[in-house]
Amino acid sequence: MPTLIGSVQRALRLLEAAGSHSGGAPAKQLAREAGLPLPTAYHLLRTLTHEGYLRREGGVFVLGDAAGRLAAGGLQQKRRSMILDSLAHFRDAVGAPVYFAVYREGEIEVVGVSDTQSSPACQEWADFRATGHAHAIGQCLLGQLDEEMRKDHYDRHPVEPITAFTVRDLRSLEYRIGALGRMQPVTERQEYALGTVCAAIPITAGDTAATMAISLPLHQEDRLLYVVDRLRSEVGALLSTLSFSISI
Repeated sequence: MPTLIGSVQRALRLLEAAGSHSGGAPAKQLAREAGLPLPTAYHLLRTLTHEGYLRREGGVFVLGDAAGRLAAGGLQQKRRSMILDSLAHFRDAVGAPVYFAVYREGEIEVVGVSDTQSSPACQEWADFRATGHAHAIGQCLLGQLDEEMRKDHYDRHPVEPITAFTVRDLRSLEYRIGALGRMQPVTERQEYALGTVCAAIPITAGDTAATMAISLPLHQEDRLLYVVDRLRSEVGALLSTLSFSISI
């Protein structure tokens, strides 16, 4: 049987007791609910307050900022796990690596990727954030921004070729983005990585620009439109039944 640290167990019981009272509770009540002698409870409460897990206000103890960060971290981990599970579903449904990305705080962020050993994802050989003009994910996200936000992005991440197939300049990129139909997939051929073709579809996620994308080796280019249409169909079906929720 593993060795248990009693003081940690007692401190956790106090935190649980404090968390059950939205308006806080005095030390005596917390000690009673945690099943602890009052002197022990006082000692642990002082330590938990010093570390920021509890805060004393008007004679009662309430959860502190550190406890809130723990809860937020757990929620973030749960959301990430849900996203990865969903991506794995889409990966198996379409038979290709699947990516989920958002545009957050002025940067392109790839939130999750799901691939297999036999069908690996495209490797990030050049920073995805700085090369949004060159890959389908970035082009799809940029196409969802207004002109001012795109200009700000280009000021920080200039448009320049990274392969022989990359869009050559800002004017060409803006022309391409302007020609995109609403909610239509974006495709690119070896613009980011030689030997790779990619496609991305815009995703509705509140006010956040988001996208899901797939990649294929160049010799499977003839499958690209079929696979991205399949992805769009799968995503649409799950969104419409509310069984899939994008958490950002």
